[in-house]
Amino acid sequence: MKFIVSSSYLLKQLQVLGSVINSNNTLPILDNFLFELDNNELTVSASDLETTMSATLSIDSTSKGSVAVPAKLLLEILKTFPEQPLTFTVEENNTVEISSNSGKYALAYAAGEEFPKSVSLEDPSVTLVPADVLATAVSKTIFAAGNDDLRPVMSGVFFQFSPEGLTFVATDAHKLVKYARTDVKASQVADFIMPKKPLNILKSILGSSDAEVKIEYNDSNATFSFDNYILMCRLIDGKYPNYEAVIPKENPNKLMIDRSLFLSSVKRVAIFSNKTTHQIRLKIAGAELNVSAEDIDYSNKAEERLTCDYQGDDLQIGFNSRFLTEMLTNLQSDMIMLEMSLPNRAGILTPVDGLEEGETVTMLVMPVMLNS
Repeated sequence: MKFIVSSSYLLKQLQVLGSVINSNNTLPILDNFLFELDNNELTVSASDLETTMSATLSIDSTSKGSVAVPAKLLLEILKTFPEQPLTFTVEENNTVEISSNSGKYALAYAAGEEFPKSVSLEDPSVTLVPADVLATAVSKTIFAAGNDDLRPVMSGVFFQFSPEGLTFVATDAHKLVKYARTDVKASQVADFIMPKKPLNILKSILGSSDAEVKIEYNDSNATFSFDNYILMCRLIDGKYPNYEAVIPKENPNKLMIDRSLFLSSVKRVAIFSNKTTHQIRLKIAGAELNVSAEDIDYSNKAEERLTCDYQGDDLQIGFNSRFLTEMLTNLQSDMIMLEMSLPNRAGILTPVDGLEEGETVTMLVMPVMLNS
């Protein structure tokens, strides 16, 4: 088994796949890349049993076969090469020899048969989503997903597909983000919960792609195919909480304000907030928004006044500044709307401008009790 491949091309593909590999694997074979050669096609795969990703590369070869090559060692050596063709030869003595312009390097390999086989989906449902739409949906929602191992369903992003459109939701019970598209549709109604790790991998490579992503899914697994990649992952098992029930419908108090102005004010004032609660207070009256924070233990406090466009009753409400900062940073619009009803009901953040046709973003942030 022998093939020739460009060093930088191979490195670029392996770096993407390398993000699948865990630093401490239960099975030693998972520390390897699986190389499967079929004449001019080389398929490289990486897996952590939950998530498996493979890339198909065009190379120069006339042989077939499969070997598992140590991932860390291979990535380290590839990073040091300038752009050049590399020749990989599988030798009799259980080593793969790499020949470059300047030398030869031998790595021990394992038999390709030892590598876990990826699951094939029986009769899956299929939905096509443009890569940029999926990348936006993931980056808009993933930051709001939880990290609680006791509530695994909330540690992923909820995908809801229907003939009306696609909805993506993430929440950790303190904040919630719902991203919806009516310009991309699925043929039938379906929903599933995607874990964070494969979504982060997708997010990092989808941004530069203008392909259509083919999403295939059944009850337990989902596959994302685009360009020369296939990402397969096990879905999170369980029922997603009824998120519509927590989004307050009646919000008479509406505050419209410049997003970057509000964000930098919250960031500054938050420096003076209590280090455990991160609580900031919003006091709104007329066209004035007063943002303040106080850390009584250290006698630190800050207060800023901003002008805003406000319709509603005078209101005082407390929020966790970290959640508010994350959400405002994640929105791209110039102006945002913050809708509220009562100091103990969630506030709803939405962008006023900068959205594409058929795109909606709703962010919900739970208030914190103000100590008067």
